[in-house]
Amino acid sequence: MPQNDNPLESFRQVLTGASRALAREPELELGFTAELPSAAGKNVKVPMPGRALGEREVAEARGFADAAALKLRHHDAALHGRGAPADDVARSVFNAAEQARVEALGARGMAGIRSNLARAIEMRMRTDPITRARSREEVPLDTALGLIVRERLTGEAPPEAAREGLKLVSDWIEDKAGADLDALGLALDDQAAFAALATKVLRDLELVEGDLDAESDPDAGDEGDGEDKDEGDEGGEDDDEAGGGEGDADIRVEQGDASDREEEGEIDPDEMSDGEEGLGEEGEDGMLPVRPNRPLSDLPPSFDYRVFTTRFDEIVEAGELCDDEELGRLRSYLDQQLVHLQGAVTKLANRLQRRLMAQQNRSWDFDQEEGLLDAARLARVIVNPAHSLSYKIERDTDFRDTVVTLLIDNSGSMRGRPISIAAISADIMARTLERCGVKVEILGFTTRAWKGGQAREKWLGEGRPAHPGRLNDLRHIIYKKADEPWRRARKNLGLMMREGLLKENIDGEALLWAHNRLIARAEERRILMVISDGAPVDDSTLSVNSGTYLERHLRQVIAWIEARSPVELIAIGIGHDVTRYYDRAVTIMDAEQLGGAMVEQLASLFDAD
Repeated sequence: MPQNDNPLESFRQVLTGASRALAREPELELGFTAELPSAAGKNVKVPMPGRALGEREVAEARGFADAAALKLRHHDAALHGRGAPADDVARSVFNAAEQARVEALGARGMAGIRSNLARAIEMRMRTDPITRARSREEVPLDTALGLIVRERLTGEAPPEAAREGLKLVSDWIEDKAGADLDALGLALDDQAAFAALATKVLRDLELVEGDLDAESDPDAGDEGDGEDKDEGDEGGEDDDEAGGGEGDADIRVEQGDASDREEEGEIDPDEMSDGEEGLGEEGEDGMLPVRPNRPLSDLPPSFDYRVFTTRFDEIVEAGELCDDEELGRLRSYLDQQLVHLQGAVTKLANRLQRRLMAQQNRSWDFDQEEGLLDAARLARVIVNPAHSLSYKIERDTDFRDTVVTLLIDNSGSMRGRPISIAAISADIMARTLERCGVKVEILGFTTRAWKGGQAREKWLGEGRPAHPGRLNDLRHIIYKKADEPWRRARKNLGLMMREGLLKENIDGEALLWAHNRLIARAEERRILMVISDGAPVDDSTLSVNSGTYLERHLRQVIAWIEARSPVELIAIGIGHDVTRYYDRAVTIMDAEQLGGAMVEQLASLFDAD
């Protein structure tokens, strides 16, 4: 603390420095107020603590300072203004949800911030009308929804003072908007996607009517210029025919129907391309893990897959996406999250190791004329020198030189517990197999951007040519190379915990990439294990092609590998049935079963061999 005769001033200076660091804003100015705390741009006023700097008062001041700093860092006011509704009540609820989002980004990463924010919320609740509400009509919806969203995003229970009032409306809110509230956590680090979901919650609660128009679409300006709006107007008629604007589920169904009609010759494929507009609400929904797991009967036996451009795709090592210090922090966070699971998964890994080592047991042929001296038979030579020395020769083992690739889905729907358990399971598998002499490669796949990125911008700039094929920038990540020791790659797996990494997933091309890396290996036996939680989804690609475009390509790739490739392909589906895609697959309904499923699948492969 700076040397100062005034403890309040010293505390203010320290708090200002911390807030500037948290907000990444060197010009932030912080002061005390005896009135209501406030934040206007870079000027923040927090509650003034007493001169004695009591613990509770200090925590409350820190909480308001942290909330303001987090909003400066994570909140885009222009984007928020475009998506905010005009109605006062709806706007206040919309603002509360956004505030809960920015605070959750800080609370989930740092325990001190979580504690400070909790104290600040407790202080706010002491004067909030929710504490005095005796009926549902008296409960302020913005406060109630803010607390519910906060609990969804951080797991923090509402303050005691607000619980009775919250009970008056919580059942009604959950009944009306529970599903969309659950989805908010998947868009935590993307403000535009979160705003679109918050608007859906407002519609669920009947606070706004109809769909978002072009002006209120929170991401309409992200595509670059007014050209998109004009294109959207031109495509409006086609959108009406396709049933656009009735929510993501209807959009997906209509795309599937359009695909079927195209195959039967009822519509021109060009109509599907020309009908795509600036993505609008459909694009926002594309940021969510909507898994179009259709039955096989919907899909034709052959399919021509195209890529608009590979110029912006990247294959990157994990260490290139963040610095070594951050990787270390992320790895520590991963270990803390799953420390109670490591014991169970390690036991399963030891079981796999025993199976593998049993197949590698050394066996010998004794009483040979040459080879290694058999020390166990020296005694008989000493007793009777007429006996000749005995030698032994090790038999050749049938255990083949093997390499295993773990290909992990890094899509947004894996965020949270599934990706954490996938990372720690891969880590333990790599360690186990390395001890058994089996080389392991760990790969991940996602996209560089939501809604198409630079590939889509290039397509728009070229006049939106028909049949563009895949319209997004791939990001394929190498967490561990096959020849790299586990100890060197250990920290890399923490990258999966990084906010903003997990986006969309294009499984077919990722599968080919991992397969081709295996084919280039010299090992006699090559095994590819895919860990995913459903079908491929990329909103930009699906908006200008049929709704089954990516899924059909995935089926084609799988069929080719299983029928013609020397690579052995197995898959584990988390929460979705992947046995419809892969001949050798298992589906688990809880991510915590992943470690056991990986062990059993690999063990069954080696047992069969």
